[in-house]
Amino acid sequence: MQPGGVLEIGQDGPAAEAAESRRDDAALLARLRQGDSDAFEQLVRQHQDRLYDFCVRMVGDREEAHDLVQEIFVSVHQNVRRFREDSRLSTWLFRITKNHCINRLKYLKRRGRGRSEEFDEASAPWVDGPGAPPTPDAALESARERARVQWAISQLEPDSRMLVALRDIEGLSYDEIVDITELPEGTVKSRLHRAREKLANLLGRLEP
Repeated sequence: MQPGGVLEIGQDGPAAEAAESRRDDAALLARLRQGDSDAFEQLVRQHQDRLYDFCVRMVGDREEAHDLVQEIFVSVHQNVRRFREDSRLSTWLFRITKNHCINRLKYLKRRGRGRSEEFDEASAPWVDGPGAPPTPDAALESARERARVQWAISQLEPDSRMLVALRDIEGLSYDEIVDITELPEGTVKSRLHRAREKLANLLGRLEP
């Protein structure tokens, strides 16, 4: 209870976590703007895996995704002082990543590499979960399923691919996706619905 008899309500849970995240972002951003190299390394450690996964989903090529992530963090380093703090730091990072991925896809299309076929069972590593590691058969089936999903995603148009990756794989909220894509929420939802339908049809064609 606060002084004066006012009971604090709602200070725990998601709201409190969101407030703490915003405070952490603000502190990290202040250090980044001061040119703190340790802060930049912290930023990379916190976000590089998610950004890399998103790039793989978008371009379907792990080497391209690796190069993209390096370019993205160079861009972040060069532009961090211009960040207006009109969104979460992670949302801003995804916005930059989205732009780099779209530009890379256009470049690859001009070179005749618009849709990659590279993602296969051997390049789909499984991630250890809690408890005992999966059996070889389970690991192989998991890799096959990821390969099927990635192939189907790679057949979508870039905008649809992006929405599926942001919502269904990264688990971002609609508000975050609106900030990243700069599209109205209704447009995001309708395009995502159509993308999911097409994805389901593509995956259905792969069923034995």
